[in-house]
Amino acid sequence: MILTVLLGLMSAALLGVGFVAQQHAAYAEPLGEILHVSLLLHLMRKPLWLFGIGAMAGGQVLGALALRRAGVAQVEPLLATNLIFALAVAALVYQERLGRGEWLGAVLVSGGVAVFLASARPHGGEVPHPLSMAWISVMAVLVVATGMVLVALRTGLKTRAMLLAAAAGTLYGLQDALTRGSLLTLERGAHALATTWPPYALPLVAVIGILLNQSAFDAAPLRISLPATTAAEPVIGIVLGVTIFDERLHVDPRSLAGGVAGLVALVVGIVILGRSPFLSKADSGQGGRAGAEGP
Repeated sequence: MILTVLLGLMSAALLGVGFVAQQHAAYAEPLGEILHVSLLLHLMRKPLWLFGIGAMAGGQVLGALALRRAGVAQVEPLLATNLIFALAVAALVYQERLGRGEWLGAVLVSGGVAVFLASARPHGGEVPHPLSMAWISVMAVLVVATGMVLVALRTGLKTRAMLLAAAAGTLYGLQDALTRGSLLTLERGAHALATTWPPYALPLVAVIGILLNQSAFDAAPLRISLPATTAAEPVIGIVLGVTIFDERLHVDPRSLAGGVAGLVALVVGIVILGRSPFLSKADSGQGGRAGAEGP
C-alpha cells in the first residue's frame, strides 16, 4: 500500500508540472483553434509544451504502475493531488509565498484523500469479460463528455474552458479505467490482451482527452481550466472502478459518511486551489489574452 501511495503521489507531481507547462504554451494559441487538431499540431512545435506532455506521460506511466498494484478507486484520489503540485510549481516559478487559501486548499485535498481511503477502504475488483454489460458505463461516460462539449460550444470562454476541462477529466477517468482493465487482462497473457477491445480504445480516448484539455487551456488561465479536470477525473474513475471492476467500498454508516466527507473535502480543496493567484499568473506575459476571455 505504501508503494502504491508513493507511485500515485509521484504520478501526481509529474502531472502537475506537465499541466503548468502545457497551459502556458496552449494559452498563447489563437482561440479559433479550440477543438481543432491544428491546435495540437501547432503545440507540437513548442519545446515547453513537449516538455509538459513528456512530464504528463511520465506521470501516466507511474499512475499505470499504481493501477497495476491497486484498484481505480484507490489510485484516483491520489492522482487528484496534482493540483497541489501545480500550485507549488507556480509559486516557485513566480517566487511567491503560499497564502492561507493555498494552505487551506492543500490541507483539504490531502486530508480528503486520506479520509476517503481510510473510510471507504476500496478493495477487490477484477476485469469483466470484454462483452460484459458492466462495460455499458463506458458509453454513459462518453455520452456525458459529449454533452459537456456540445454545451461548451454555446457558452462564453470561461464557462467553455470549465466544461471542456471537465470533459477532459471525464475521459482521463475513463482512460485510467481502461488502463486498469488492460493491465489486469495482461496478467492472463499477451494473447488475451490482444483479443480484447480496451487496449485499442485507450489511445483514442487519450488523444481526445488531450485535445479537450489543451482546448480548455487555450480558452482560459490555469485557475479556471485545471480544477474541473482534477475534480472530474477521480470521481469518474471511482465510479467506473465500482461499476466495471466491481471494486468494493465499505458502506456502513461511519465509513460511508467518512468517504463522502473525504470526497467533498477533496473537491472543495481543488476549487480553493484553483482560485489561487499563483495559478492565475500562468497567463502573464502571454500577449494580453486575459482581456479576450469573454463572459
